[in-house]
Amino acid sequence: MAGRAAAQLGMVKGSPRLRRILFALLCGVVLTSWLAAPAHASKKSRKRAATATAVAATGAGTAYASSRAKGNPTVDAAASLEQERSAEARLLEVHRLVAQGRMREALHQAETLARLHPNFQLAQLVYADLLTLFAPPQRSLGAAPAAAASASARLAELREEAELRLKAQRNRPPAGMVPAQFAQLSPRSRHAIAVDTSRARLYLFENSSTGMRLVADYYVSVGRLGVGKQVEGDQRTPLGVYYITGSIGKKALQEFYGAGALPINYPNPYDLRLGKTGSGIWLHGSPPNQLARTPRATDGCVVLSNADLATVLKTVETRTTPVVIARQLKWVAPQSAAQDLQGFTQALNTWRDARGRSDLSAVLQHYAPDFSSYGKKLAEWTPQLKSELARLAGNGIELKDLSMLRWTEDGETVVVTFGEVPTGRTTGPVKRQYWSRQGGQWKIFFEGVIG
Repeated sequence: MAGRAAAQLGMVKGSPRLRRILFALLCGVVLTSWLAAPAHASKKSRKRAATATAVAATGAGTAYASSRAKGNPTVDAAASLEQERSAEARLLEVHRLVAQGRMREALHQAETLARLHPNFQLAQLVYADLLTLFAPPQRSLGAAPAAAASASARLAELREEAELRLKAQRNRPPAGMVPAQFAQLSPRSRHAIAVDTSRARLYLFENSSTGMRLVADYYVSVGRLGVGKQVEGDQRTPLGVYYITGSIGKKALQEFYGAGALPINYPNPYDLRLGKTGSGIWLHGSPPNQLARTPRATDGCVVLSNADLATVLKTVETRTTPVVIARQLKWVAPQSAAQDLQGFTQALNTWRDARGRSDLSAVLQHYAPDFSSYGKKLAEWTPQLKSELARLAGNGIELKDLSMLRWTEDGETVVVTFGEVPTGRTTGPVKRQYWSRQGGQWKIFFEGVIG
């Protein structure tokens, strides 16, 4: 990126200081408002820069409260959300104009963005940075805005947000590729979600008869202390393969959760097997005084802007929508994701055939010694297996609407969901199994009926 920035700098006319500022902006580093600038600017420009930086550093709460207190007309909710959706696009346009050296146009766009979104802290900071180009230099120590000087940590978080947003646009997922975790998705899963926590990005996929297609991606915030949740209250976001379990509307929540929430099934059986604790992990919206939260700002949830969350809420379905949360997504061709699980597919088919024959001994060979299902160990689960096999009477089964989701951190695990349909019938119970590779063999360590 630095090389690209340097190349673009060669096309920009102006002082060495302007080129330094542009270089920082091109690298995704948003400058603070106490940088020196040309000597021809007015006190008004200096005051506007200081105010914008103060707003950004303090979370924009003051500006948001002020705009409400003045009795501004209430904007139609749908129009407001649509305006929110354009915020990131407007921000990227500002950076494009800066890269072209069109600083006054960039300033105008930044001012519009900051005015439209007084709760968008990053927009306020970018606006402040551009205003410094038209403010006089600091002549003595201590002349910098107090708010900026006392909020360096907050400003550093906003710089990180800017860098992540820009990187997400520069480094798009390869066309036609999917995250490696999506080995196979049933047609019943009409959408899927993957979160790349290293990029602070959520990717929304549509699943159809022609395969998976990336339809949108959104900036997100994760846990204050990062990812890899282990215990209740550790302020980390879990990593793994999950499913959306429900949908909670805005009216049922406190303002803090924004436009709504989508709970996921953390801790899942794999998490419980590893001794992880905690609960209440949601995808949810942002408080009204923040268009978006900084990259690491939650207690473990995945947080979107309210406009983005509203889109996701309207799009996905509960119980059938998988959610992968990874440190870093690996993008692969769809066919290779399935091919990598050929060995597992053979094990699954062998289990299916044994179950279809009602061969209890052969079926039990596929279960791990540490199997557990809703508190029942394998010895307690065996009578239920025996009863189910007796009902099948050796007539065979089909695995309908099969989904396979792969997880390779801390071992190799596959989450399988399917409808178990006895031969001659059209419907059957929907089951979910968790398999792990143990000693070179695939074994079931959890299974249960989910529908």
